[in-house]
Amino acid sequence: MPTRSKRLILWFFLTKTFPSIWCILFLYIRSSELRLVFSLINRGMAVEDETAPHGIKLTIEDYPFANDGLLLWDAITRWATTYVNHYYPQPNLVESDTELQAWWTEIRTVGHGDKKDEPWWPQLKTRQDLIKIVTTIMWVCSGHHSAVNFGQYDFAGYFPNRPTIARTKMPNEDPTVEEWEAFISKPEDVLLDSFPTQIQATRVMSILAVLSTHSPDEEYIGTNIEPAWAAEPVIKAAFEEFRGEMKAIETIIDSRNRDTNLRNRRGAGLVPYQLLKPFSEPGVTGKGVPYSISI
Repeated sequence: MPTRSKRLILWFFLTKTFPSIWCILFLYIRSSELRLVFSLINRGMAVEDETAPHGIKLTIEDYPFANDGLLLWDAITRWATTYVNHYYPQPNLVESDTELQAWWTEIRTVGHGDKKDEPWWPQLKTRQDLIKIVTTIMWVCSGHHSAVNFGQYDFAGYFPNRPTIARTKMPNEDPTVEEWEAFISKPEDVLLDSFPTQIQATRVMSILAVLSTHSPDEEYIGTNIEPAWAAEPVIKAAFEEFRGEMKAIETIIDSRNRDTNLRNRRGAGLVPYQLLKPFSEPGVTGKGVPYSISI
């Protein structure tokens, strides 16, 4: 039978060949910066409130990324908590697990030896430490990445909406007579002259389409259970619950997008916020949360 740490490492699909993948990720995990709840607080988008859902009150109540992301974050946290507590039933087992500690040491000292002494590295001594670490990994590689990646073509594929370059200088408050006359006579030409060339725009559109595309064999969060998970009744039951939560999140997001009172999701000039819907069809869909980052 594999040890607890080997089962945990299996969860991450981690081998010695790929330590840098996790090191790159953890370079950016300074204390709580990427944990969604604390990220929202640190950015001034929420304040702590024990009486509110998720323990925080949003500064902007109709904030689609936060509202949908918190559903996903909470579900991931519950799944990670059950998983860790099952394989580490005693608190001292995390710190005494030599394989787990070696994995954590490799991330800090081998992957980023130049950052090994930085004070922002999380400790790995307790079950709660491990739960926070693996929850953050899962969130960054799934929900967080999906929110910033799979909407790129929808929002920037139409290049006037987000041009990648301006080929003329920005206008100033003291134009020459010729510049002013040209602007007054045909302002659209001034705008068109600043846009990227056709080849520049086409290149960027192609790249954004590739980055925003789901492959036909994409694996979405909460869909496929690993054989090792299925072999453990407790873990299998927890995963089935997690899968059910992903389906429920789909329904909740659809309901929110139909709510005419949520003006940041529905209305003139707006597209429904679907970036954190867990599942998707292949192609450029503007939705879907895969298990991990892949290019």
